[in-house]
Amino acid sequence: MTTYTPLEAEVIRICQDLIRIPSVNFGGGIGDEKAVAEYVVASLAEVGIESKIYESAPGRSNVIAKLPGRDSQRPGLVVHGHIDVVPANADEWSVDPFCGDIIDGMIWGRGAVDMKNMDAMILATVREWSRSGYVPPRDIVLAFFADEEAGSIFGSHWLVDNHPELFAGCTEAVSEVGGFSVTVGGGKRLYMIETAEKGIHWMKLTAHGRAGHGSVMNDENALTRLTEAIAKIGNHQWPQRYSATVKALFKLVAAATGKTYDEKDLRPLLSEVGFAARMIGATLQNTANPTMLEAGYKANVIPGSASAVVDGRFIPGFEDELNETIRSLIGPHVSIETITRDKALEVPFEGDLVDAMCAAILKEDSEAIPVPYLMSGGTDNKALAELGIVGYGFSPLKLDEDFDFMAMFHGVDERVPVAGLTFGVRVLKDFLENS
Repeated sequence: MTTYTPLEAEVIRICQDLIRIPSVNFGGGIGDEKAVAEYVVASLAEVGIESKIYESAPGRSNVIAKLPGRDSQRPGLVVHGHIDVVPANADEWSVDPFCGDIIDGMIWGRGAVDMKNMDAMILATVREWSRSGYVPPRDIVLAFFADEEAGSIFGSHWLVDNHPELFAGCTEAVSEVGGFSVTVGGGKRLYMIETAEKGIHWMKLTAHGRAGHGSVMNDENALTRLTEAIAKIGNHQWPQRYSATVKALFKLVAAATGKTYDEKDLRPLLSEVGFAARMIGATLQNTANPTMLEAGYKANVIPGSASAVVDGRFIPGFEDELNETIRSLIGPHVSIETITRDKALEVPFEGDLVDAMCAAILKEDSEAIPVPYLMSGGTDNKALAELGIVGYGFSPLKLDEDFDFMAMFHGVDERVPVAGLTFGVRVLKDFLENS
């Protein structure tokens, strides 16, 4: 039986507790984080840390706590996570999606990697600090956001718009989807620190035409126009566009594996990055995927309009290319309405904060190779960027080579390795104590 330190045992327990509190975000404003927010508040209060729930709408709960540091003259650090999760269809899972059970060395359940594992690391770390009387080197704002899984409208964006004073004095932030290991050729472990995020443009496309009887020929069929448009979008071959972050990552991949780095075409190196290849491949170009359809109301009626939703993601600096290409593909009879739009981010892989991340990883894994990467999705760092706060993805996990980490995000049978979680809390604690 594995023996855990009090910190490690607590992060395991808290992660299980959080998973067992459903906080499902269905999108469209339908979600409820209240119960899990109350758990966070109680967990902090138990060790004497005051926090407050900020409710943006009934049930849409955000939690903020402030930890004074030894040097309040230094700029503050925001340490944040989101407490909502995407839905889980229990019929597809081999376990209860909210069981939080440990099976085969993994904690199972919705949110295990996205991102109640990181929430648990944060809580376990600050609870240990409070019990021991430890004071961090600078002021820290803890933020547990609602609604990240549906555009952060009721979460980080709402707080930034309505309570920017909560983040006053903070210049940097850390959160999810960074610091995890990827094993490359030769068994070397790269630790992917997120320094950039693709931008988001979710758009509703509506085709217009002439309604009529389904038995009559109709060359202005709205549904035909829509399907032709989304087929063009779905089949479009986007040009390769390499950001500074992507170039830096692939130079380090090439160095670690002994492969050739060709700045004109980085795709041959994708095979070297294991389970991360699918995600990293999406960061070499803009993407646009049709995700939803709505049309018609009766089998023998040609509708006058038909709609689809497209999830567009753009490389930093290439938003205009995404939008202009979509317009050119859809033709004159289809209109575009923006559902959600959020900026792309890119920050330097250098400076004291990055040095502290790298040092904390190397302390636990002396053979680690920290690298920057561009995330194909987005995080609440986008909202904080509106306040000039520079955000990184750093929720460290040491993962086995054969564990498909990216498949866990929004996937069936989501789970996190216990050994990865305990590694992560040690690294996160060391980082925060030296940042």
